[in-house]
Amino acid sequence: MPVENLARNDVVTATPETPIQELAATMNDSDVGSIVITDGPDPVGIVTDRDLAMRVLAEGADPAEHTAEDVMSAELCTIDRHAGFYKATELMSEHGVRRLPVVDSDGNLAGIITADDLNELLADEQQELAGVVRAQRPPY
Repeated sequence: MPVENLARNDVVTATPETPIQELAATMNDSDVGSIVITDGPDPVGIVTDRDLAMRVLAEGADPAEHTAEDVMSAELCTIDRHAGFYKATELMSEHGVRRLPVVDSDGNLAGIITADDLNELLADEQQELAGVVRAQRPPY
């Protein structure tokens, strides 16, 4: 199944110049754990709630003095929207990430897929399989 069928297309984004206090407020207001940082239509980084905690709070940095560019993960791992479910899990494992911005053939942001999204799909599939097993087993 292509990730474009699983990905969310309502991605919360910001520019590299966005103050991190604004990023935190946006995460809170949007109920998300990450914001994709874009330069026009292209994703250039990602800031997670963990980035804010570890790269700002844990370091004792003044949040008012930093922007998304200062704390974002700039070596962004993305996935093509036509790639499959297994490629997404492979990339997440290989790069140690839980979120993958989804891009189109031009590299433009087209969505985001998370480990939670993949877990939800697996849970749904397990439920379907359990239904098959229940229907085929003899009564006890």
